[in-house]
Amino acid sequence: MPVRLAFIVLVLSLAGCSWSPKLPWRKAPEPAPATAPEAPAPAPANPQARTAEEFDTSSAAQRQAAAGQGGAGRLLGTTVAALGDVRTEGFWVKTPLVTRERPGRVVSAAGRSAQVVLIPHQGGSLISLSAMRVLDLPLTDLPELKVYAR
Repeated sequence: MPVRLAFIVLVLSLAGCSWSPKLPWRKAPEPAPATAPEAPAPAPANPQARTAEEFDTSSAAQRQAAAGQGGAGRLLGTTVAALGDVRTEGFWVKTPLVTRERPGRVVSAAGRSAQVVLIPHQGGSLISLSAMRVLDLPLTDLPELKVYAR
């Protein structure tokens, strides 16, 4: 019995040594890989903006041009998109369906379409405020969109 107790005490005391960072045989932890700092979000054109109309800086002519059909293009797939950063202007969709930035078109379930810039993105798709307004979608919806490349 005393040998068993001595063995248990020895194992427990040595197990505690592995937690000590000051032992010479213990390796220092690997430093975290350096990541590039995220670019600051663009400032809204109107710092006092509170509504979709105030945040959306696209003109009526730009919205009308974006709403044009612009050819069918090649269907890349469907995606569910959430509203992206409202401070980023333009007609764009960030989606994992593309690997490089390219012109494209999205079509809502109601058949409305918008000409957009397709931007590669990891994770879920995001759509610009201007594009959502052209598609006449409620800003709190998660619409399913058909994505076409031009």
